[in-house]
Amino acid sequence: MASRALIDYMIGILGPEGVISEREELRAYECDGLMNYRVIPELVVLPETAEQVQQIVRYCHDEGIPFVARGSGTGLSGGALPVEAGVLIVMSRMCKILEVDIPNQRVVVEPGVINLWVTREVGPEGYYYAPDPASQTVSSIGGNLAENSGGVHCLKYGFTTNHVMGAEVVLPDGTMVNIGGGKAPDPLGYELLGAFVGSEGTLGIATKITLRIMRVPEKVRTLLAAFKDTEEAGGAVSGIIGNGILPAAIEMMDALAIEAVETAVHPGYPEAGAVLIVELDGPAAEVDHQFEQVKQICEENNSSEIRIAEDDEERALFWKGRKAAFAAMGRISNDYIVQDGVVPRTELGKVLRRISELSQEYGLRVANVFHAGDGNLHPLVLFDNDKEGEAEKAEDLAGDIVLTCLEHGGSLTGEHGVGRDKMKYMPKMFTTDDLNTMQLLRCAFDPHQVSNPGKIFPTPRLCGERPGRYKMHPVQKAGLAENF
Repeated sequence: MASRALIDYMIGILGPEGVISEREELRAYECDGLMNYRVIPELVVLPETAEQVQQIVRYCHDEGIPFVARGSGTGLSGGALPVEAGVLIVMSRMCKILEVDIPNQRVVVEPGVINLWVTREVGPEGYYYAPDPASQTVSSIGGNLAENSGGVHCLKYGFTTNHVMGAEVVLPDGTMVNIGGGKAPDPLGYELLGAFVGSEGTLGIATKITLRIMRVPEKVRTLLAAFKDTEEAGGAVSGIIGNGILPAAIEMMDALAIEAVETAVHPGYPEAGAVLIVELDGPAAEVDHQFEQVKQICEENNSSEIRIAEDDEERALFWKGRKAAFAAMGRISNDYIVQDGVVPRTELGKVLRRISELSQEYGLRVANVFHAGDGNLHPLVLFDNDKEGEAEKAEDLAGDIVLTCLEHGGSLTGEHGVGRDKMKYMPKMFTTDDLNTMQLLRCAFDPHQVSNPGKIFPTPRLCGERPGRYKMHPVQKAGLAENF
């Protein structure tokens, strides 16, 4: 339970309505979208200004109290998991769009602004914000920045890091700095912004973020193609990319994923072993020409049905099913784990076959939903937590899927982050020297490691003595025991 001195200090900054200290209320914040891990924070605070964040962080630093920043809590790697005996800084009340600068194609927002709000704000001017994670109706820009979120259009337009131009940041000692160029296209000095985006809250807290917006393309065309199985659909993906076509998006869903979304949101997908959603955008002449090529490639790879979105409403229906896929799994399974591995496109078929084999070996169903164009897999391992041992079995299966991605030249994560979930796999991808070098950067920002400790690194090293009453996270304690 939080000390009276800590509670009183935070009330002095935020008022009683900005501080949550009752245990039953704290339980609402014990996990993010990955519910396998749960920790009840010592205290939850809800700042409304950057200055309040700065005061909170400075106090935590001086007293040696660990803190974790949280946005909407939709993350899927345990990145916003609270730290025992720590303060959870919830940024949801900092939700203002501060500036819209259409001539310079910039929007300045607070971290609690919801992703989709940005596009809605600039849409009437003919602009939009490109990163569009499936959770974009609820996920916050601050959380997107922390995890370097992508979305279905990341194949052509990149991830959050490609669209964040600058940030006002409260460092772990309470210092406030500005990194990046803001409205300038090419800032001077070290590229600190690139290090900060995707650092999962371990280097500080963004309190103001400058985003790049893009002009709405002249034309958008979308098709949905059905296939017998994921292998044939994968062949179409390879054909499209191999022909030099770069769609805005290529998404694939297997039969189990189709079943779930049909039950949940009724997009009217055809019965199939797999479906592809392919979207092209850009100049009208180019889109029309490439669209005909895409249709032909799907037909050459034995597509059983091709549907073309005739208007924005039909296009939205295609995407409604895809973006509802994670939540829809609850209709066919009590519980599930979402993985987030990446493989080279040429390895997709082999990895999907191995996932199918692992599913049979473990006796658990796996639904596949993924960004086929860049090989970012999102296998969902379905299980029933009420059945003894199934949760552990599901975690083991999810881990084997991650290792399979690495064996085929892939990566641990594409857009969900390492967080708490994938720490133990980091040494499978990186050498000790690699991890030590990453830790040097973290120590430069946060020598006492009070900012989101116990995340990313499997065996964190101390940068120096920790101040105050800091209670070491169990994960860190185990790691330090290994290293010293």
